Amino acid sequence: MMIDTHCHLSDEDYDNKEEIIKHMEDNIMIVSTASPKDINEVVNLCKKHKNIYGTIGIHPEFADTYTNEDLKNIEKYLTYSKIVGIGEIGLDYHYTKENKEKQKELFIKQIKLANKYKKTIVIHSRDAIEDTYNIVKQYKNKDIKCNMHCFSGSLEMAERFIKLGVTLGIGGVLTFKNEKKLKEIVTTLDIHNFVLETDSPYLTPEPLRGHKNEPVNIKYIAAKISQLKGISYAKVLEITTQTAHRQFDLKL
Repeated sequence: MMIDTHCHLSDEDYDNKEEIIKHMEDNIMIVSTASPKDINEVVNLCKKHKNIYGTIGIHPEFADTYTNEDLKNIEKYLTYSKIVGIGEIGLDYHYTKENKEKQKELFIKQIKLANKYKKTIVIHSRDAIEDTYNIVKQYKNKDIKCNMHCFSGSLEMAERFIKLGVTLGIGGVLTFKNEKKLKEIVTTLDIHNFVLETDSPYLTPEPLRGHKNEPVNIKYIAAKISQLKGISYAKVLEITTQTAHRQFDLKL
């Protein structure tokens, strides 16, 4: 079995969404919200498809525009068993640092919801790794599971997050020819700290760059890990699937 632990399947992303889902056959997809308006769409996908689970949350991009109603809408669905996490949430200073405090405030509010409902935290962090680490360390309850989506930090930061019990989402960037940092992380660290993700429709892996990504392309990421770790493709799928089961409390 393959598990894509982080993808987006919005109607805005695909005009053939049901076909994309069929490509995964009985393999598992965890669909994440990209904006507050995606929440109901993700919940409906979970209800419609046996092999789809969801994480819902408010991306830091919306720190200036989200409402308390958006947070209430998230909380409304957190008792639904197929909503397995709050995400993607976190910090993103790539385009603006002017609203850092608002981003932090939103991040902390959602971590507190994860603590309350015992849901896995799915983190987005871009150009904000130190602040992200400090907030997770301070506010996440020790028994709450956490996954760093599309990890892009250093080996040192990877090790620091792992000590907090955070798993690292490994995606298509690993297959890029000029990518060195993530390859070092995958080569150096124990594979039990990784889960697979595509971040579809983004970050299409080699050899399909230039095409829209989709969850079934998780196989290319697993193959690259197999090559870097010197273990079989089947073993990569076995271990990363077990880790995803554990981190997201999947009721399969």
